[in-house]
Amino acid sequence: MAEYTYILVEQAERIATVTLNRPRELNALSFQVVDELAAALETLDHDETVGCIILTGAGEKAFAAGADIKEMADKTPVSMLNGGFDAWSRIRKVRTPLIAAVNGYALGGGCELALHCDIIIASENARFGQPEIGIGVIPGAGGTQRLARVLGKYRTMEMVLTGSPVSAQELADLGMVNHVVAQADLLPEARKLAQKIAAQPAVAAQLAKESVLAAFETSLEEGLEHERKNFFLLFATEDMREGMRAFIEKRKPDFKGR
Repeated sequence: MAEYTYILVEQAERIATVTLNRPRELNALSFQVVDELAAALETLDHDETVGCIILTGAGEKAFAAGADIKEMADKTPVSMLNGGFDAWSRIRKVRTPLIAAVNGYALGGGCELALHCDIIIASENARFGQPEIGIGVIPGAGGTQRLARVLGKYRTMEMVLTGSPVSAQELADLGMVNHVVAQADLLPEARKLAQKIAAQPAVAAQLAKESVLAAFETSLEEGLEHERKNFFLLFATEDMREGMRAFIEKRKPDFKGR
């Protein structure tokens, strides 16, 4: 595993935990942080021993309190276009299921990073928001698009146009956050869920994730066709044979990730 300056990576029992490690800066997402994160996730994504990835932030105050504004203040359209944002596309392409364990503030890029994940577990003190309007810009890493697909037009408009943070519980009620737990239970609960996911046949989990994501990018007919192709494709895997044999024989399956 490569060494990183601003993130920590741990692996145990098919679960990898990636921690944004700039607690004094509230884990602000500088270009280097996002690039390191993309590189780490890509490496883990190609590791057959990893079945699920947990993404969290160091400390209790913030998951990630937005972009590094000092770094962006003097940027120009050309400099922004030529560097920095391609890492977000790399994160979006990760096939392994991602769980965001959100502790504290998830603002701006931090909220967008959580939205890049497949499941969000948040502590009771977590707050999500897109406050970019207050510094003269708008969300630039998918915030307007992903929030609108999850929350709908009107709630998204309020979040984006006011910049006001929203509690984890309110977003859980609206379907964006899966579970809200006590701060002390955040990582244990995330690991418990990750263990369930990591225990599944890896290829099926990856294609299940791909199929669900296709629902947000295609028509219903195209999405159904995408799902059906992935369903048929899984009949070529050893894990499908093992899973069905185990079901018939009333025993626990022994999946190999093939």
